[in-house]
Amino acid sequence: MSGTGTEPTRAPVAFGRWAVPQLFAELQQPEAGRRLRALESLCGLMHDPERLHQAAGGGQLSQLEVLLRDEDPPVRTKTCELLQLLTNHNIGRQAVLSSPLLPLLAGLLDDPSPSCRTNALHVLNHLTLLHAGASALLSLVPKLLLKLREEEEEEEVQLLLLSTLSCCSRLDPLPALASAGVPLLRHKLSHHSPNIRREAAAAMMALSVPVDGKQQVCEEVVLPVLVALLQDQNLEVQVNAAGAIMNTAIITTGKLLCLDLDVVPVLLDLVSEQKEEEDEERRRSRKALVIYSLRALTSLAEAPHGRRLLLEQLPLLMSRSETVEEDQDIRRAAQTAIRTVTWTP
Repeated sequence: MSGTGTEPTRAPVAFGRWAVPQLFAELQQPEAGRRLRALESLCGLMHDPERLHQAAGGGQLSQLEVLLRDEDPPVRTKTCELLQLLTNHNIGRQAVLSSPLLPLLAGLLDDPSPSCRTNALHVLNHLTLLHAGASALLSLVPKLLLKLREEEEEEEVQLLLLSTLSCCSRLDPLPALASAGVPLLRHKLSHHSPNIRREAAAAMMALSVPVDGKQQVCEEVVLPVLVALLQDQNLEVQVNAAGAIMNTAIITTGKLLCLDLDVVPVLLDLVSEQKEEEDEERRRSRKALVIYSLRALTSLAEAPHGRRLLLEQLPLLMSRSETVEEDQDIRRAAQTAIRTVTWTP
């Protein structure tokens, strides 16, 4: 009998260390309602570190394999929610990667239940926080891009897809480049949501690392969009856009296109802007933005026109390289830019 029409309540929980084994045993019951109640109770226990470690250990997760295939959508959804709670923690991520669940979770991206699809995607996204997880999901990149083309309404799903894609592409951008990832991401860079723009720019930054990615960024007319994002209201969008420009400006075509777009004054404004950020995270982001901008300017200075423009702005670059209070990484990036600008054969 399906438990679709009722909201599951929690199953009774045994005391102490017996709770997790008892509930996993309850998951084997034929009635969907009992399985749901056991899953609900297990989800509640995952907020207890000791119970979480117990659930992740001992190979118990393999028992969830049958539940991910369950004919009852709420059972599949709640099982993914349990795995989502587990994979919030490193030990849970490692346990899932060591289990036979990964192919089933990938298959649930096509589940008819929207909640189940979203929960499964949360789990996969958590797994990419580990190098082994991102590596295991590289074969899923074409499917992630396909789902991203389909998901035009759900912002949460788009964010998860883009974030997962970014993590995988930082490890190896070639699967996404081979699956037309650059033109798809170009479209997402203009999304009305700053969160979508941020994640799309982060993924574009990852794809622009190899030479093929830099060339595709040039060929797919992505640079005008990235240059516009340098003035976005969202700091993280600016950082990721600057990173993608920094990567692309390494090749000659990228340099020339950036110079044609008159990006030098925009980058100089970002370099000169000094704000007292309220928290440590924003200070780190502001630092990354300045360093990426300086590195992009360094690449542009390798072109004659770029060098001429930047020779006129040496005082600004000097100010970021000589101040004692300046961050050491920013000073080094500014000094490298100055050496490139002032280089003579």
